[in-house]
Order: sequence, then C-alpha cells, then structure tokens
Amino acid sequence: MKKNTYLLLFSICLLVSKNGYTQINENQIGAWYMYFFNTTFKESPWGIQGDVQLRNWNVAGDLEQLLLRGGISYKPKKANVKLTLGYGNITTGDYGADKSTKMENRIYQEALFPVKFGNRLYTNHRFRYEQRLVEGQNLRTRYRYNLFLNIALNKAKMDKKTFYLSLYNELFINGQRNIGNGNTVEVFDRNRFYAALGYVIQKGMKIQLGIMNQTTDHWSKNQLQLSFHQTF
Repeated sequence: MKKNTYLLLFSICLLVSKNGYTQINENQIGAWYMYFFNTTFKESPWGIQGDVQLRNWNVAGDLEQLLLRGGISYKPKKANVKLTLGYGNITTGDYGADKSTKMENRIYQEALFPVKFGNRLYTNHRFRYEQRLVEGQNLRTRYRYNLFLNIALNKAKMDKKTFYLSLYNELFINGQRNIGNGNTVEVFDRNRFYAALGYVIQKGMKIQLGIMNQTTDHWSKNQLQLSFHQTF
C-alpha cells in the first residue's frame, strides 16, 4: 500500500512540474526589441561592444527578459578573429500575470570568426562561454555556438541602401546539470533559429526585422525581433 502511495505522489509531482512549464502559450508570439553596438579605439586592436535587449512574452508588456551586456574586445592584427571579455546583467520575468523577477549576473568570453564568400555572402562563427550567477542557484556555465549568415539582395556588396537576408542558428549547451537545491537541468539548454530582412541605412548602421523560433527542452515559441545595429 505504501509503495503504491509513493508512486501516486511521485506521478502527481511529475504532472504538476510538467504543467508548470506548459502554462506558457506556445502559440502566442513574443517580441524582442534590441540595440547592438561596437566600436574600436581609433587604430588600436581594442574596442568595446554590447547590446541592450527588451524581450517580451507577448508583443509588449509581459516581460520575459531585460538584458544589458557589454565587453572589451580585442582583434589581433595577424588573425581574422575578434575576442571579447564581457559582463551581462539580466532580469528575467515569469510568463503571464505573475510580475515577479529573477536576477542574473553573467561573465562571458567569446571568439568571433568572420568568413566572406564572394561579394554577397557574409558569415560569422561565434563561440561563447558563459559563467552564470543566477539568483537562487549555484554557479552555472554554458557553451554557445552561433552561425550567422547575411546575403546581400539588391546589391553585390553590403553598401548603403542594401537589402539583405539575415539568418542564424544558435545552440546552447549547459556545462553541468546540478544547479543547486536539488534541482537539475538538461545538457541541452535551447536552440534558436532566426530569419529576417535587413536594410543598410548607411555605413555602420543596419536595421533588421524578422522572426526567431526558440526551442528549449520544455517549450518552443516564436518571437518577432526588431534590431538596430551600429558600428562607430
């Protein structure tokens, strides 16, 4: 009898846990509004880069995340790679009417390898390693790989007034499963696939409007993305 009772309680716990994740409406489109910047200090190999992102579970008002991130970049003169050491502060909100938030501080290191094919095809390979201090959890790490692809459409090069197709796919892998307080996560964290139409306003200024599908081990959801990219 006791054994059956334990099995019943265990099954209820699993169902409650699963329902906790399925409360997210996967058919509701979210929206991310983003600003990316980068610059170098005159002719030196050093620079700064970063981004500000307001992410919503819906089009506006239901906060998913507010992300503030920036770092020091270094581009060796004899290597086609940009290295960055950075820090991010992330405020994460719960889905729906619950307005509670959780804080995260993040340190990251990344390497960006640009590769160009002909005149119209621009790719970037980005490898990022994160150390995450999430409120209420142990120190966590995560590995990320992103393949970016921009294809110039109406011109041979990414000059002023060029329309372009922008694609990327990013894979996230957790560095450990145990995150503290008896909680665990999967090795696979999430995957993001993105497609957008971009426009070069002028040298150093681009805008993109697209849609990104984000898939975790619990849910999959589409997000509209409007982003402004500035190099100065």
